[in-house]
Amino acid sequence: MATELDQMMDEAIQALTGEGGMLPLTTFEKYGHKLPMIASAPPALSHFFAYFCMQHADAEFLVDGETRLTFGQSYAAARHVAAALVAGHGIRKGDRVGLAARNSANWIIAYMGILMAGGVATLLNGWWQGPELCAGITDVDCTLVLADDRCARRIAECGATGNARLIVFSHDGPPESGLAPVLEAGGDASTELPELTGDDIATILFTSGSTGQSKGAYSDHRGVVQGVFSYVAQTLMALNIVTRQGKPPEGQPATLLNVPLFHVTAEVPVLLQSFVIGRKLVLMPKWDAEEAMRLIEKEKISYFVGVPLMSYEIAQHPNRDKYDLRTCVTFAAGGAPRPVEHVKRIKETMDWAFPILGYGLTETNGVGCGNFNENYMAKPDSTGQPSRPLVDLAILDDNGYPLPQGQVGEVSIRSIANFLGYWNNEAATKAAIMPDGYFRTGDLGYLDADGYLFIVDRKKDIIIRGGENISCVEVESAIYAHPDIAEASVFGIPDERFGEIVGAVYVVREGASLSDEQLTEFLSGQLAAFKVPARLWQSAEALPRLGTAKIDKVSLRKSYQAAVAAEAGAAT
Repeated sequence: MATELDQMMDEAIQALTGEGGMLPLTTFEKYGHKLPMIASAPPALSHFFAYFCMQHADAEFLVDGETRLTFGQSYAAARHVAAALVAGHGIRKGDRVGLAARNSANWIIAYMGILMAGGVATLLNGWWQGPELCAGITDVDCTLVLADDRCARRIAECGATGNARLIVFSHDGPPESGLAPVLEAGGDASTELPELTGDDIATILFTSGSTGQSKGAYSDHRGVVQGVFSYVAQTLMALNIVTRQGKPPEGQPATLLNVPLFHVTAEVPVLLQSFVIGRKLVLMPKWDAEEAMRLIEKEKISYFVGVPLMSYEIAQHPNRDKYDLRTCVTFAAGGAPRPVEHVKRIKETMDWAFPILGYGLTETNGVGCGNFNENYMAKPDSTGQPSRPLVDLAILDDNGYPLPQGQVGEVSIRSIANFLGYWNNEAATKAAIMPDGYFRTGDLGYLDADGYLFIVDRKKDIIIRGGENISCVEVESAIYAHPDIAEASVFGIPDERFGEIVGAVYVVREGASLSDEQLTEFLSGQLAAFKVPARLWQSAEALPRLGTAKIDKVSLRKSYQAAVAAEAGAAT
């Protein structure tokens, strides 16, 4: 049965999108269907930046250590970067420009400049090792890569960057100094920038699936902007409700940016939505729960988002009561399941605030479902209802036919915000996007009688460690690259802090000798640290196999997960 909050959300969305509302709807013809689209959204991110940076010109936008920039200052700096890319570096509409770095104000200015120059912002994972970075760069044929010193060293060690030129920028200091290596090539306020439309390609974000190779999911400007406005609709919906309840927010909204900007959660709902609502972003280069609490108090943070373990670490931190966290009324999580006990703990220890949960994917530009406030407390193991007004969510069988309410099938999402495909990978694109436009997420779930989504399993062979997708096949391939490995299997192991960690069992070839430590050292040079197995088991026997001669991964996973659970039980 619909809750009181459900009814209030329905009324708020209707008021926003109905006649005379702030976000009137239109339709866009795609996949043979008329998909709902927010008519008042700008056509492309270049227009988006210009309009909202002018609207909030004098408001503080970026806080990064000693650097503090307003929206107006940020736009001026990005305009300079865009001019340099066009006039000095020869970037043309559609050129892929890689961005490989940790979070910083200069990362954001560079990102804005790439898009305003007509380039395709290619967000490379800053945690990748050299071979992974080089694979991403060459996979999409980057023309230029902007990297910080750490990523630049890794790229140089690999060396296989195709036709891409590398420019190293720094994080410390204002954009005119940190991005000087980009700016010195030329270009100024008189440099003409390309006119962009919704059909132009805007971004490429990389996702790990069951095949092992990271794939570049590309989106047009229309999809990214509509994804942002899907989140704006949810924010305005919440504002409508709290205002009706007599608790309107005070002051400028502010959020702590502690998730990597190369992930869709930080890019779309956090960074890009902030332009629309005039929200201040306070950057944290590295996660630390106590530093987060210090910044929440100092900068009057009103909204916190991160992978589930982050808000839980704040809730259980021994020094939590030393900080005034009451300005922060929302603790959001996404990227991985949040244990029910975490939800209860957060609400018990910070009773003025509500935990909420979002569900979206790189391929949907972060758009999917949301579970809010009282509804989340009532159904803490649900990812919530499909986000209105754009999301069409269906539970499909293996043949693509919808299943009745309550039956488990593949969670599939159709919206104007969905990506267009995987770069240079037509086979993967066809497997993921159905002819009618549904994106098959690889997650198995069902809808209850109230339309709430419950995820029950994963169809793809991936591990989600603290919000980071890890391909089991990719890790297995890295293990098999060691000359002394005969067999290997990789699987997820439950973990209280990260949700899952990587586990692997391996068999050494006859006559060889290999320790867990030696294998870990080998893998550390091949894989990003978060992909290297945290638990390794060496088996003296050949791994069990199915009738098809494939390794029986299901039985192995169950066996070793049970062993880990038994260890944990014995320790307590």
